[in-house]
Amino acid sequence: MNILLELFVVTFRVLWAFVLAAAKWLVRPKEKSVAGQVCLITGAGSGLGRLFALEFARRRALLVLWDINTRSNEETAGMVRGIYREMDEAVPRVAGDGEKDALPHRNLQVYTYTCDVSKREHVYSTAERVRKEVGEVSVLVNNAGVVSGHHLLECPDELIERTMMVNCHAHFWTTKAFLPKMLEMNHGHIVTVASSLGLFSTAGVEDYCASKFGAVGFHESLSHELKAAEKDGIKTTLVCPYLVDTGMFRGCRIRKEIEPFLPPLKPEYCVKQAMRAILTDQPMICTPRLMYMVTFMKSILPFEAVVCMYRFLGADKCMYPFIAQRKQATNNNEAKNGI
Repeated sequence: MNILLELFVVTFRVLWAFVLAAAKWLVRPKEKSVAGQVCLITGAGSGLGRLFALEFARRRALLVLWDINTRSNEETAGMVRGIYREMDEAVPRVAGDGEKDALPHRNLQVYTYTCDVSKREHVYSTAERVRKEVGEVSVLVNNAGVVSGHHLLECPDELIERTMMVNCHAHFWTTKAFLPKMLEMNHGHIVTVASSLGLFSTAGVEDYCASKFGAVGFHESLSHELKAAEKDGIKTTLVCPYLVDTGMFRGCRIRKEIEPFLPPLKPEYCVKQAMRAILTDQPMICTPRLMYMVTFMKSILPFEAVVCMYRFLGADKCMYPFIAQRKQATNNNEAKNGI
């Protein structure tokens, strides 16, 4: 009898979850504040990582930027400092004599660290520096990513390993470094920037797809572990965008008749959608929303039916032009250097 009662309760909760999800589509939830919280972003030197840094800076978070490229990371930090200065100049305060002066934002700073997230010990040592020099991290954005751009049999083993290390394994190291304090405080937010290629795959980028599938699996399992531990104060958000126009997959093409309806995403749009999801504690965000349907169809259709759809859309070989461009660029570079 108890199991029947529990089944009734579970059914009600499942239906109620559908109602709440539908309500969020109709009524936009209020965004939470991250002002003054320490936000760490990996791969902050360019692309989505840089845009995430600027968005969190506009919300007065204290930024910790990690990237393997010191120069580009410092460029991002300069942009963040510019936003801090603009906010500082825009907010007046009333002085004791009744005059208005600029109200400085308390302790708003940006810290940069050169870190190769593919190296476990480097991640742990850099994380220890962050704890000593900045404080405990409240928001962790695992964004760093690489792509080799080679067919499987043409891809050097070292590049395959690096893709897996940066795109997947690094999430384990950064999370292990900062999660203990989040658990102790029952407060924090872990963001995994994956890809639509972590939900469904395509030909020619086996290492990239595998790494993103791994990141998605890690994130989902971690989310379930936090729920099982009843740590509801620690939120998780999985970000799975379609092709983003950052240059990372330059040359990637689907069927030309379909392209106008499914163009590459503007990076700014992608990050704004992701920020809305993060600040409203949304567990997962796919952009555009059509990606939800593609993922659902891939899950229920026979494999041969999926192949037919891929071929119709031109998605089966969409990475081939990109791979060809990468190969040509590599050959040109080798010729230039006399290799």
